[in-house]
Amino acid sequence: MHQIIEIIKEKDPGQIEFHQAVSEVMESLEPVMERNPEYRRLKILERLVEPERVVMFRVPWMDDMGEIHINRGFRVQMNSAIGPYKGGLRFHPSVNLGILKFLAFEQVFKNALTTLPMGGGKGGSDFDPKGKSDAEVMRFCQSFMIELFRHIGPETDVPAGDIGVGGREIGYLFGMYKKLRNEFSGVLTGKGLNWGGSLIRPEATGYGSVYFAAEMLATRNMTLEGKSCLVSGSGNVAQYTAEKLLELGAKVLTLSDSSGYIYDEEGLTRNKLDFVMMLKNQKRGRISEYADKYKSAVYTPIDPAADCNPLWNHRADCAFPSATQNEINGKDARNLLQNGIMLVCEGANMPTTPEGIAAFVDQRILYAPGKASNAGGVSVSGLEMSQNSMRYPWTREEVDSRLKTIMRSIHKTCLEAAEYYDTPGNYMNGANIAGFDKVVTAMVDQGLV
Repeated sequence: MHQIIEIIKEKDPGQIEFHQAVSEVMESLEPVMERNPEYRRLKILERLVEPERVVMFRVPWMDDMGEIHINRGFRVQMNSAIGPYKGGLRFHPSVNLGILKFLAFEQVFKNALTTLPMGGGKGGSDFDPKGKSDAEVMRFCQSFMIELFRHIGPETDVPAGDIGVGGREIGYLFGMYKKLRNEFSGVLTGKGLNWGGSLIRPEATGYGSVYFAAEMLATRNMTLEGKSCLVSGSGNVAQYTAEKLLELGAKVLTLSDSSGYIYDEEGLTRNKLDFVMMLKNQKRGRISEYADKYKSAVYTPIDPAADCNPLWNHRADCAFPSATQNEINGKDARNLLQNGIMLVCEGANMPTTPEGIAAFVDQRILYAPGKASNAGGVSVSGLEMSQNSMRYPWTREEVDSRLKTIMRSIHKTCLEAAEYYDTPGNYMNGANIAGFDKVVTAMVDQGLV
């Protein structure tokens, strides 16, 4: 295992997030490799960490003042053993090949856990949609798709949204794909409801995370009712995590963005959450404005250079990191544990560092890795693909029911895999092993490809 990690570090020395994701999975797979020595002969791990294809391209576009800009576009097609590549597009200045490889690698295991036939991929650009006009975003998306359309399709690779890519961006991307290919197909998910989208898609990752948390608590004969919860982020995942928590009787104390966080000792209400949704989805404002409106809340700026995040240093029962990768480090994890946290359910991708994960696992709290607990988003994307194939939309109740069933199935699968490999209750090992088992079986069946 260590040899695989050293190989990728030597080949890709700057891809820190990718190294972290691979190391975390490899540690879980040691007992699997011991029981299945043929996997070493078949070089399964070496094949698994290499993308099947990486596409990188330039994206020229013109702003409203007539100035030309050049960004980079990427698509990492990681593994298609169990279905067409599936994974989001991220538009953010931090995007680079290493981050997208980490996300694509995680997506392979996440998609395998959903029970739906989807491989793993990820893509995006270092373009920042913040502060851009609709016309500028449209021109960028059209230029991006002029290259990407060659590499995607409903039976090949089906991208979705991610950070910086919402309904507006998906619409512009789909419009250009349709024009270039002269076809109306289910090539992108996250589409508008009146042209092929699925109900529950914006809510799916947040709702799914809460459904998974409820399943974990049920193993200890508890529910979310009355539990105090820390939620990071204020985008789709955080908003709908908060919405479902409120619906199930929990108390949401925090939300955040890149500038800072609010702590509301009275807890969010439906009206307060509606204000956050308006603030972020329409006004595109900052979370600090919440504290200006509601005097029960305190806003605290976050210093990215600090050794810990004060959001994670409040007394609570449950934590839902729903912002970005590595937002909980070792010190944050210890603060959470000292403040009585009994459950951590990841809504973001890899939001906890290895040191933080070790602290949670050592204390045997209920800890759910993102590849299991935030799989609701891609699950409903898969359901959108099914609806597009049938040309038939399901009701909100049907989609939500299927989402609950999938999250319950993922939870059961993780527990059973962890139990089988002698680490009962370890959701990290269970998720990694269960996802790996499904993918590797398909890889072996399909030969050396």
